[in-house]
Amino acid sequence: MTGARPRRQPRPERHALPGEPVIPPAPSTIDLHTHTSRSDGLLRPSQLVADAAAAGIRLLAITDHDTLAGVRDVLDAGNVPPGLELIPGIELNAITADRPDLRESEVHVLGLGVDADDDELEAALALQRRRRRHRFERMVQRLRDIARPIDDALEALPATGDDDALGRPRVARAMIAKGYVASVEEAFSVYLSRGRPAYVPREGLGPVEAIRAIRAAGGLASLAHFSEAPQRLDVIHELRDAGLGGLEVYYRTFDAATVEAVGRVAAEASLVATGGSDYHGDLEVYAATHAALWVPPTVEAPLRAALAAARSATTG
Repeated sequence: MTGARPRRQPRPERHALPGEPVIPPAPSTIDLHTHTSRSDGLLRPSQLVADAAAAGIRLLAITDHDTLAGVRDVLDAGNVPPGLELIPGIELNAITADRPDLRESEVHVLGLGVDADDDELEAALALQRRRRRHRFERMVQRLRDIARPIDDALEALPATGDDDALGRPRVARAMIAKGYVASVEEAFSVYLSRGRPAYVPREGLGPVEAIRAIRAAGGLASLAHFSEAPQRLDVIHELRDAGLGGLEVYYRTFDAATVEAVGRVAAEASLVATGGSDYHGDLEVYAATHAALWVPPTVEAPLRAALAAARSATTG
């Protein structure tokens, strides 16, 4: 295989922290951060909700990047399993060009409880997806330029349409198929992250614009996997003042000390604590990811109150 690299052991997950892990005292019933094949996950939306329900999840948010197609697929087909409540959600990669010290100059904002039929939100998401496709094509070209072509491997992956959000994990999976890397994490570390040969800067919404779009669609904006929160109170306060309503405290790969520290930030800033697995499916089945997830049941009541307040703010 031309250009193939020796197989390596998979690298640690992105956003994983090295401290004492959180040991779930019981199976979590809440997961507010998941991805399907409509963006950069592997499972079809109907399979994800079925697997989550089988694992014991009762409150689930599908938060695909820049698309609500997965949520609509499940709701339109009536595939919500008995006993599971599905919250429409999105994840917006928001550009922080004025803060180059942040990881890849961006933060990720979850939109929980958004109106999946909101026309203005869909228009903003469609523009985000077009920008994603352009970036995707430029990354593929950069790989060609360094003798790592993936065109045939991309053709072998499931087809995508205008409602699907293309991202770097799809590029990474094609690179795995070609033998260039052994894992998505290695593809990011060696080729696809900022400063690496196939990296292309993102274009799109800033964090304040993302928060406004989520709120205008009746959703709760929550900052995702921001382990830097205790050190970056300036970012937290700026986004809270712009309408941020939540902070992802119970992120699956946060260590115990980070959960505690981020939880204090959320409480002091009057932000609702959210939590989730950020499941994509590259490393393991959902049940295995769920086994390491701890989102306390105490998250639910404040979350529901915040979702109701976000909805009422748009309906008057």
